Amino acid sequence: MDRDINTKRVKVKKAKVQKPRKGKIIVFGLVVLLVSSFFFIKYGANREDDTSYLSSDGDLMILKSEVTEEAKFYPYTIDGVNMEVLAVKAKDGSVRTAFNTCQVCFDSGRGYYVQEGDEVVCQNCENRFKIEQIEIIKGGCNPVPIMSENKTDDGTNITVPKDYLVENSYLFLNNRS
Repeated sequence: MDRDINTKRVKVKKAKVQKPRKGKIIVFGLVVLLVSSFFFIKYGANREDDTSYLSSDGDLMILKSEVTEEAKFYPYTIDGVNMEVLAVKAKDGSVRTAFNTCQVCFDSGRGYYVQEGDEVVCQNCENRFKIEQIEIIKGGCNPVPIMSENKTDDGTNITVPKDYLVENSYLFLNNRS
């Protein structure tokens, strides 16, 4: 009879050890899933992964109807240099465009912007820049504007010529990959 009691105690101890371990694995898996989802939504969901916005000549074409108050980022690669153009709708309804790089911090590798509310924030110097000022102010620590003389707007699309993109690719030579 003593043997039966000892056997039951051993089984109970084994069961208690296994349950918390399984629970920890489930909790860990959920944490990984939540963190991954957060980063996808925050940094990946509004990035263009295809090249449907490129013309046959290699010009960057931004469909104005797709641009909202949330900055949209358009990657562009030329001669192995990864560039990025941002487009965002200002409060006045106009579409503002700029290279997603800081005029001062561009060569740091971290001089790119992430939107926070109605501002974009340089990831190198943490300078905050109002969306309303994009393409209005140039010079200093802010996104490099793509001014009206460097693009065309036909009412439906904003087109940034390949030649202009190539001319400004130096801004991205040390940029993050």
